[in-house]
Amino acid sequence: MTTYFLGCDWGTSSFRMRLFDISQEQVLGEVVSDEGISKMHNGWQQANKENGSITRATFFRQYLAEQVGALSRKTSVDLAHIAIVISGMASSSIGMEDVPYAKLPFALDGSSAIIKHFASEDTFRHDLILISGVCSENDVMRGEETQLIGLLALLEKSGAKPQSGILIFPGTHSKHIYIDESSMVRFNTFMTGEVFNLISNHSILKNSIEKDDDDKLSEADEHAFKAGVQKSKETGVLNGLFTVRTNQLFDKFDKKQNSFYLSGILIGEEMNYLLKDEGVHLYLCSASNLAKFYTMAIEELGLSNRTTIVPAELVDKAALAGQLLMFQRHILKKQ
Repeated sequence: MTTYFLGCDWGTSSFRMRLFDISQEQVLGEVVSDEGISKMHNGWQQANKENGSITRATFFRQYLAEQVGALSRKTSVDLAHIAIVISGMASSSIGMEDVPYAKLPFALDGSSAIIKHFASEDTFRHDLILISGVCSENDVMRGEETQLIGLLALLEKSGAKPQSGILIFPGTHSKHIYIDESSMVRFNTFMTGEVFNLISNHSILKNSIEKDDDDKLSEADEHAFKAGVQKSKETGVLNGLFTVRTNQLFDKFDKKQNSFYLSGILIGEEMNYLLKDEGVHLYLCSASNLAKFYTMAIEELGLSNRTTIVPAELVDKAALAGQLLMFQRHILKKQ
């Protein structure tokens, strides 16, 4: 009987592989690195220049083999022949292999996901599947579809699975996913996190803010964040951004508070349009690092009465839960 599988989140700038014990329903160990798809693609191009022809799939499998070895040593588990399920950017044009997007409507049980299967071979003794993303006429996602599938499966176990509404997944590129009954029918992408980083590091405002990694917010920090949310609602993001500078000039906020003010402007801008969809229920699906900010924005915008806050610990488990479903559907059933 198959006991384990390896779930891998391979994003643009990060890599994470976890060993999951199916019978015990627990993670036994993980390895993480900053060898994201972008860095891997650049490495593959450089390797081709120096050593001749090597396929992308082979180059990526070599790195996977190194990480499987590291995880095996870390957990003292023999991982030979253990299947690997990968979601995220590995199925993109700069990833291991370009796998076409699935189209909308997208079945929430994962049955319409498009996957690429690599059979085990002598040089890489692991069955491997890449999960592709989803596209609409003007938007794309890779990775969030697996999170969505997994999160809904986890919510179903607790009897709290939504039938319709908008699921909000905050991040570098936040996704607002519209579901209706058993399908994803629409989604919007917001570059909230990326814009925050660009403004913080490469604009005139970089000298007006000071980022703080402390998890604890003071009352002054919260006040600044909420003021930013309100400013986005009143005048929009373009005017709001300039007030980050005037806040410093006129000593309204210190640099740390101004960083939270900027965050409030951007998250508020992301969320403001939801005020128009009065009859639609919202589900905040945020990891723990952003949950408090989005919860404050929801409260400040008066959206609390139609918002369900999904526990952050469930969101943290969602990608692996989705990978497990894909493993069961595409590998376990065929064994």
